[in-house]
Amino acid sequence: MKTPNHMDLGATLEQSRSGLRDSHRRSLMRLLFAVTGGALVVFACLQILNGFWWVAAGELVASASLFFGVWRLQVTDLLQQWIYGYLVLLFSFFLIIMVLPEASVSAFVWILMIPVLAYLLLGKHEGMILSLPFMLVGAFIYYRHLGDVGSARVMIDLLNLLLCAVLMLTFMHVYEQRREESEQRLVDMAQTDALTGLANRSSFQSTLNRTIAECDRSGTEFALVIMDIDHFKLVNDTLGHEAGDMVLQSIGQRLTERLRATDSVGRLGGEEFGLILRDVKSGVAFELIDELRQRIADCQLPYGEARIRVTASFGIAQWPEHGRSAEALFRMADRGLYTGKRAGRNCVARADGARLTPAQGISAGRAG
Repeated sequence: MKTPNHMDLGATLEQSRSGLRDSHRRSLMRLLFAVTGGALVVFACLQILNGFWWVAAGELVASASLFFGVWRLQVTDLLQQWIYGYLVLLFSFFLIIMVLPEASVSAFVWILMIPVLAYLLLGKHEGMILSLPFMLVGAFIYYRHLGDVGSARVMIDLLNLLLCAVLMLTFMHVYEQRREESEQRLVDMAQTDALTGLANRSSFQSTLNRTIAECDRSGTEFALVIMDIDHFKLVNDTLGHEAGDMVLQSIGQRLTERLRATDSVGRLGGEEFGLILRDVKSGVAFELIDELRQRIADCQLPYGEARIRVTASFGIAQWPEHGRSAEALFRMADRGLYTGKRAGRNCVARADGARLTPAQGISAGRAG
């Protein structure tokens, strides 16, 4: 069985932090660094003309640091720290230009940019935590800048900025919340089998790869089990696909009911399922799966006037005994599955020929 590597969408979503993947955030940060660095050079020249030499010097130093960052962001593993450093310094710079003695009223429009950048680069939670304090300080500076707010004109100026700031923050927060929910639904759909609600093949493969890495670090064992419903085509041919779907859903429910919280189960396609049993020895895995085999064989599913009974065959591969890679484990579990089918079906078997059947108990033999 070919088992290509699949992207772990759940882990990717968790690591993205915002609506942008890390690769996109890296590219955007490089662009922001370059644009901000160039803009600071222009502003530094203007500050020199205005007589603010200390501000101009700070802007030139910051500009040089930003141009260095354009190069550094290509290779750094500390992307999140670079983003935080950039945003904190940029937002602090916004506040500094607001408190200058001859600050322009237009400088206060930068308050509205704070939530946009914070939410875009950091996501909902971290974006709000970082942007809210800076926006409050900026609003207070604007209030002090206006002076006497007793007149209607000044009050209108203050309320305009406050209202726009609140609306901008609220809009970004609601938008980011809805985006996260929508993205999570898409990821769930991409990782879930629509019929049974189990993990699909791609998600199961990601879980298997993750399990191998974790067990390799901890030195624990696990078993990979491939299960196939015996003569499933007969159910579809005689009773129809609706009956077949009911059987698959019933099997999926029994698998999830019997397995432990640490185990994993997925539908690999058609009537084939995969199971990962964590922290089990080979003999224990045999016993658990044979109990599951018996539960499936004993189940009678009502369908109209008919009673549907099916059996299943199982192939087991033990990590690391039968292989240390996902491909090797799938291959060995598949070999065990077809060993069991050739032995009469409705049994549990391993690639080395050991099998457990209702009548035989544990026996040893070689697949022909």
